[in-house]
Amino acid sequence: MSFLDNLENNLKALESLESGGIDDRKRREAERERAIASAPWADKLKHSAWVPKVMRDLTRAGFPRRMKVNFVWIGRALRLEALDQRLEIQPTPNGVEAVFSDHSVPVNLEGEPDALIQEWLTILDRRREELSALAAQHAAAEAEAAAREEAEDAAREAAEEARYAAETTREASEEESGALRY
Repeated sequence: MSFLDNLENNLKALESLESGGIDDRKRREAERERAIASAPWADKLKHSAWVPKVMRDLTRAGFPRRMKVNFVWIGRALRLEALDQRLEIQPTPNGVEAVFSDHSVPVNLEGEPDALIQEWLTILDRRREELSALAAQHAAAEAEAAAREEAEDAAREAAEEARYAAETTREASEEESGALRY
């Protein structure tokens, strides 16, 4: 490596340390402290009897709704996905929280998950109704567009037939007038 390459690499390293580097370091340290503080709760979450209950009950509740609920461990958090909705069960320094798309609620790992399951199923049912309404609107719009296109095709065919009839009549009259001249 030449002297100039070495100098360029050193300058790039210094630039990255100037503004963003310090903020990144502080952010990483804060994340690390948060992870250390939430570690006991993460362990409780992973090994509690509450998680299998949630998985079992949500799977059973989703079956009659014809809804597949996916469960994924992402790091220390349990993510539940159905339709286009997500619910994450995350350990925090103060306990475990269920994080919805618009709010979060504390989770009691010693209790029953029924209230949380019902809350999420209510959200999923509402979302399914919204998606069904959108699908119905889309189908109605497509049917309307197809009907309009069919009407335009019929009008085009009628105009073409009228043009053909007028042309045939004109040709017939020209033939008659030509026959009368001779």
